[in-house]
Amino acid sequence: MRFERREHRSVALVIATPLIAIASALAIAGVLIVIAGAPVLEAYWRILQGAFGSRLAATETLTRATPLILTGLAAAVAFRARLWNIGAEGQLYFGAITVAWASSRFLGDMPSILQIPLLLMLGALAGMALLLVPLWMRLRFSVDEVVTTLLLNFVAVLIVSMLIDTVLKDPMAFGWPQSQPVADAAMLPKILARSRLHIGLLIAVVLALVLAFVEARTVFGLQSRAAGLNPQGAAYAGVPLKRTLVIVACISGGLAGLAGAVEVMGVQGYVTTELSRGYGYSGIVVAMLANLNPFGVVLAGLFTATMFVGADGMSRSLGIPSYIADVIVALSLLTMLIAVFFTQYRIRR
Repeated sequence: MRFERREHRSVALVIATPLIAIASALAIAGVLIVIAGAPVLEAYWRILQGAFGSRLAATETLTRATPLILTGLAAAVAFRARLWNIGAEGQLYFGAITVAWASSRFLGDMPSILQIPLLLMLGALAGMALLLVPLWMRLRFSVDEVVTTLLLNFVAVLIVSMLIDTVLKDPMAFGWPQSQPVADAAMLPKILARSRLHIGLLIAVVLALVLAFVEARTVFGLQSRAAGLNPQGAAYAGVPLKRTLVIVACISGGLAGLAGAVEVMGVQGYVTTELSRGYGYSGIVVAMLANLNPFGVVLAGLFTATMFVGADGMSRSLGIPSYIADVIVALSLLTMLIAVFFTQYRIRR
């Protein structure tokens, strides 16, 4: 028995891959639910009810999906070019604290029509800056960016913690460690009244469409794919690898920083060290579930948000720990990696 690389992969096989992976993950997680003493089908029905069973639940699920889509896009863009950006969590926090600092100190008096785009741009630039440091270390000293981007997550969170405890501390927070709030004019408009759902979701979906077009229809999209598939061959064909990786890093870090800006301006209004619920790390799972496809990232982000939000309702009604959502998402990643392998290789006798 040996593995033989497939010369062609059908569209049906590519589409079916994430569906098979998710179904397998749900089946495996079902065993754990049975062990916990609950009916499997009812547990999954409770998850759907918890995520979409009411107007409040649906809007909360979509709100939770917004940063997951943005960090998923950040990971997908980088991974496609073999830039292993594991630092979206830190880039998200850098974007968030930059927005809080700029709005509370300098831009608070500006009208919304000017302040909101400027703050979103500053948040994206902060994320870019944090990723360009590991990229420079890789290009200059051949330092593995997996290690540097991962460790920078902790550095970024510690820097944010220091700022919100010192120069950016909110004096009206009664000692609670949080930053000064952004101006009211900086808050993103709501899509639905009496909900937390904001236009950040529309921004994330539009960016996914733009990235899909760029990757499929532009020279840069071809260059980034070539850099990921075969860097030596791409360089021999004339692809400027360093310039391509710098642009990829700017896009990836910018999307992660934008996720932090959107979360502050759309939901929280200020920064704490608990701003992110692991969105940067979950974005990697979202990107892999989507097979690095921007359209798939939107669906994978929605699926992941459904698990996280719906598991709370399932836990209250059936007494199952809500951590089952983390188990399902992790199993989905593992089964997706296995499924992708078998889309690329077949078993030959």
